[in-house]
Amino acid sequence: MATRSLLLSLLLSFLLLLLLLLLASPCLSASRGSFLKLPLLHRPSPPRSLFRRGRSAESPVTSGAPFGAGQYFVALHLGTPPQPLLLVADTGSDLVWARCSACGVGGGCSRRAPGSAFLARRSSSFRPHHCYSASCRLVPRPSPARCNRTRLHSACRYEYTYSDGSLSSGFFSRETVTLNTTSAEAKTAARLEGLAFGCGFRASGPSVTGLSFNGSQGVMGLGRGPISFSSQLGRRFGSNKFSYCLMDYTLSPPPTSYLIIGDGPGEDNAAPSSTLAFTPLLANPLAPTFYYVGIKRVHVDGERLPIDPSVWSLDELGNGGTIVDSGTTLTFLAEPGYRLILAAMMRRVGLPAAGSAPPGFDLCVNVTGVRRPRLPRLSLVMEGGAVLAPPVRNYFIEVAEGVRCLAVRPVETERGGLSVIGNVMQQGYLWEFDGDRSRLGFSRRGCAAAS
Repeated sequence: MATRSLLLSLLLSFLLLLLLLLLASPCLSASRGSFLKLPLLHRPSPPRSLFRRGRSAESPVTSGAPFGAGQYFVALHLGTPPQPLLLVADTGSDLVWARCSACGVGGGCSRRAPGSAFLARRSSSFRPHHCYSASCRLVPRPSPARCNRTRLHSACRYEYTYSDGSLSSGFFSRETVTLNTTSAEAKTAARLEGLAFGCGFRASGPSVTGLSFNGSQGVMGLGRGPISFSSQLGRRFGSNKFSYCLMDYTLSPPPTSYLIIGDGPGEDNAAPSSTLAFTPLLANPLAPTFYYVGIKRVHVDGERLPIDPSVWSLDELGNGGTIVDSGTTLTFLAEPGYRLILAAMMRRVGLPAAGSAPPGFDLCVNVTGVRRPRLPRLSLVMEGGAVLAPPVRNYFIEVAEGVRCLAVRPVETERGGLSVIGNVMQQGYLWEFDGDRSRLGFSRRGCAAAS
């Protein structure tokens, strides 16, 4: 009897998990090998706002340059009829949400909320999850959670907090989304039903309201959790995998970057797996959203720096570690490692210090009149032997005419010491996040082909 009860309990747990996954997945018929390719739009920041934080349907990623924000964005249309939105592409969070008017959702109101981008009451396909539904258990909720079991339309409230204390709250809902996609043959539109997202009527904090958020109406979470955009669509494509290329934002006009959900178009349109260097994705049960990687060694101009590997490691409390985050602009490194990197850079820079530079940068040099400035080369040796050795422009950025600054900042280890490889450091690479094999691949080849 005990064995039978245990088996029944396990079966019910499995069915509940399956139900949660299905409820969180948009309705999209796709076979394994299919993929979705979205254009990414990039918007570089002014220097002072750089801090945190088979059958194919394709869609670009856009640069944020015209809006003064250091993010990459995805354009989509939400609702029926479709309403246009621009969302930050963020591998450092799970929730997909848009600034929303709560009018007619969980109660009446007389006017549109300031800053609202999506009007739920104007969409015939908008449906908030009920607060006692299985889907509502997938999101963090206010405490005490307000829920009326007897009310048919008692909406699921969510309260999603980011690592810097920023917050989005509203109703966890489902909606039809139309994605502007591209393919080698023609531009197409992919219409997906049942996307789980947050209809956010409150947002606070620098990550979701400041200069770095300028021009966007929400966040497209691409993290490892079940409610992220990549997880929801990846399940429908039969592959828990996505990839992107973040092209150099300093070029004018900036080239198109892409986000690909699924297995990708193959060797004709992107780098084959044989060209990618892979490093394992590490798990942190206390922060399951993030894509953690392991750093073994750091070199500057080929010299190995005497940095203890524990500087980059997760501790038993889930603190520390290193993540790859498209939603953070600069790269942030644990302070003990950062100080040794900074000292090595200063010894080798060989250029005069800049007379004036924006606050917040520890190393700025004057390159006026120098056609090809000689700047130190940084390389990170990852677990598994993969080496990230980005071009100098990925970490010495131009902040003013003739002035370049080291775009790496320290993180205090006393406050968790989470190191972050930001989107400037990632530029010019194809990055493949493979959840099925729990690995991250990257390559300097493939971005041009993917565009």
